[in-house]
Amino acid sequence: MSNNAPLGIFDSGLGGLTVARQIAEALPDESFIYVGDTTRCPYGPQDLADIQQYVREICTFLQQRGVKLIVIACNTATAAAIELAQKEFDIPIIGVIEPGARAAVRATRNRKVGVIGTVGTIESGVYAHAVSALDAGCEIHSIATPEFVDMVEDGLAFDEHSQDRFSGLSVPPQFREIASTYLDQLRDDEVDCVVLGCTHYPLLHDPIAAIMGEEVVLVSSAEETAHDVLSTLERRGHLASVGNVATYEFFTTGDKDRFKALGSKVFGRTLEPLELLDIDYLESLVEAYY
Repeated sequence: MSNNAPLGIFDSGLGGLTVARQIAEALPDESFIYVGDTTRCPYGPQDLADIQQYVREICTFLQQRGVKLIVIACNTATAAAIELAQKEFDIPIIGVIEPGARAAVRATRNRKVGVIGTVGTIESGVYAHAVSALDAGCEIHSIATPEFVDMVEDGLAFDEHSQDRFSGLSVPPQFREIASTYLDQLRDDEVDCVVLGCTHYPLLHDPIAAIMGEEVVLVSSAEETAHDVLSTLERRGHLASVGNVATYEFFTTGDKDRFKALGSKVFGRTLEPLELLDIDYLESLVEAYY
């Protein structure tokens, strides 16, 4: 496999583009293929077996495209299926949970760490396990915030002219009331660090920070995940050649026009080339192999 082979990155939708953007900034010589499984988004409330099947399908697709490493840029999919994927595929597979946990342990001062995420991520307990493995003295306070993903996608769609992926996100007037029902408990628990345990959530950084207060650090796993990708490629001697002209390819299982319009805001540049990835085709790939 050529060192200039692309990385594979995927998520249930748009949120993983926050990770893709960080990887593009940190590793400018690396190409990648991104898959947003928007037809089946969100993964959070779905059955574990279904999510594992989606991960198997997308990893099979990416491996057939010749990627040298895969990033599961989705907390729910990481929680549900990273061990399965690492066993079944013969290329490195990196998730976003351990990087986020490391960042949280470094950030907390009072060792009280909050975690917000989808129902699937929170119920799995993976963040509590990952943080405790790094610092058994940390208290973990986890809250499922299932409405936040829809708010991100609806907010991006509402603000059609914004090109700034963070401050340009429009949030509905009821956001503070809804968010406070989740976040007030974390404030009562006196956490000084909150892990944004869904890759959609960095797009809500500012309104969440306004509720939590400036003394609380909000942690995203994107930067730390990019570091993991870099260190893995270095260890294996698989870094792209210096000066390699990086190329990016994007696929969505849903509406191409919507994904391009909204995803370009998240990624910070136009998603081109962008192709439709048929669900039936993904399923047929797995049927042929398993």
